Amino acid sequence: MSRPGPEPLVVPLVDAQQVQFWMEKAVEGMVGGPEVQRDICLHLGRLRDFLQWLLTHIHNMSSTTEAMLKLPFLGQLLGRLCWMPHVTADAVCRRLLLQSMWSLYSDEPGSPVERKANQWIRSVLCQLATEDEDTVTQILVKHANVPPRRYHLRVLTELVSHLSEEVGRSCSSLSGPSHRCSCNTLLAVSETCIPLVTCPEAAPLIGAMLQRAATCVRATLSQDFMDAVSSAYLRNGLSLENEAVMSLWCHSLPSLEEAVMGLLDCILSNACPTLHIIEQQLEQSMLPKACAQHCSLFLIVNDIFRFLLQQEGGHPSIPSLVRSFTCRFLREVAQLQPQERTPMKMFFPNVPRQLLQPMVVLPTEMPPEAWKDHLTWIAQSLQRLTEEEEQSAEDTATRGQRVVLEAWLLLVQCAHWVEVAVQLLVSPGPQDRELLLWLLTFYHHPTNRGHHRTLQLARVREAWGHTRSLLLDPSPLDASQPLQSLVELLSLQAQPRPLAPELVLGLLVNVAAVSEEPIGRVSEVVQTVVRRCDLVTEALYVLSSVELGEQGEGRWSGHAHRGQLRIRALRDTLTHTQPRRPAENHTHTHTHTHVFPPHTL
Repeated sequence: MSRPGPEPLVVPLVDAQQVQFWMEKAVEGMVGGPEVQRDICLHLGRLRDFLQWLLTHIHNMSSTTEAMLKLPFLGQLLGRLCWMPHVTADAVCRRLLLQSMWSLYSDEPGSPVERKANQWIRSVLCQLATEDEDTVTQILVKHANVPPRRYHLRVLTELVSHLSEEVGRSCSSLSGPSHRCSCNTLLAVSETCIPLVTCPEAAPLIGAMLQRAATCVRATLSQDFMDAVSSAYLRNGLSLENEAVMSLWCHSLPSLEEAVMGLLDCILSNACPTLHIIEQQLEQSMLPKACAQHCSLFLIVNDIFRFLLQQEGGHPSIPSLVRSFTCRFLREVAQLQPQERTPMKMFFPNVPRQLLQPMVVLPTEMPPEAWKDHLTWIAQSLQRLTEEEEQSAEDTATRGQRVVLEAWLLLVQCAHWVEVAVQLLVSPGPQDRELLLWLLTFYHHPTNRGHHRTLQLARVREAWGHTRSLLLDPSPLDASQPLQSLVELLSLQAQPRPLAPELVLGLLVNVAAVSEEPIGRVSEVVQTVVRRCDLVTEALYVLSSVELGEQGEGRWSGHAHRGQLRIRALRDTLTHTQPRRPAENHTHTHTHTHVFPPHTL
């Protein structure tokens, strides 16, 4: 209750007779009986006036210690009145009692008296607002015929209403310099609400506290309160509005991490989640919307995704999830008012600025004839970054690797440009296919660990040649040789270190999806290759990623409907292809994570 400001005003001396009268009534009320009940009811009007007088005096005190010194009877009187059900059942008396106790609560208790008073006030408020079979309840049921639940609900509603007024009071609404800043009370209110976090009636108050703008350095919430709210929400014991949930994430890192892990569990528990499942789970999670509104949340979620993408041996759905998340996040940012938007560079602080905007733009936001030049610029910029990193001195190599890694992560998040590269690769006319193949290789092998990049590029050229012969040549003379060569390239046992199987698979499935050849022949080729290599499940994951590009990002393909029909036919073919390995080998949880793109990080 400590209040900065000038000395309090001098108030009239306490009327000893009034105090004695109400102390006697309080003692009588504790005994009970019909006569006492009628007597108290007759004097309720005078009691309201007396409580209002007391409240005025308390407000004029500079601290709880001063109030206790000048009004030594205060604690005993308020305590006895709170235990009188016929008093607390009266709305006005109940409100004045709650206000008086709350005014005696010290935000920063500076003495044993204030600490003890705080403990007592919390105990009384909790007792009044929770449904325990206490003496008060029994007396109320016996003499006033008031159901205990209705009594406690009435008291709880009054308590929540009063505390909501305290939280809603802004610094600018103070009537004078002697009044304390309402931000001071936020910590105290949050401590008082700890026993109430699972009460549905308290949910609006909890939401208001979570959303309170931090306009004052003292506008803090109790850590115990945050732990209680987070625990109750995760156990579904507390229902909060969407905005309050986002504010909870801003205040509580564990609750945010739990939300991300919950999203991962929902996605990765599916053997091969479709675009519809991923989009549905993202919408329900509210994470993209929250990240668009709060840059700090995005940075944390992005760190989790970065960690998952750099691990080996995990779930291949993670890149699709990251990509879908980023796409939905960018849409949420675009829907914000210009004055509400955080600059994009704040969301991606470590990405080279010249790369950021060209990468996050969607293909649908420019004419198709501009894709080639735009993608050429992106690929050349990434090439320069990798060359600078490889040629840098040892003392700057670490920084260069970090920059390349951030650029690669953005490419995974904006993988629509990777699929545009495949579409340009198979399209007729002059194309810089070497550059496009380099981009695909970089997507799957962002680092040059072991100095395999030259070998990898040579093999991806070979894979492209075989794929083109099998899927784009209208009348191949002999399909057996390129088919066998492609199977060898996909072999996990190939030596020296092979290309990531996902790179060759991605090339094969993407080309199959956009090829002009009959879908029957194309499906047969894909089925034969993946069955021989025992990569049916992996091919289905790649197909889901291709489907994401066709449907989830504005239908950038010029033949979207036709592409979807081909994807559906390919999925039907692969679904009916029995893999040799048990499916559970590919259904990992996020505790053992592997990303499809970076087979060698």
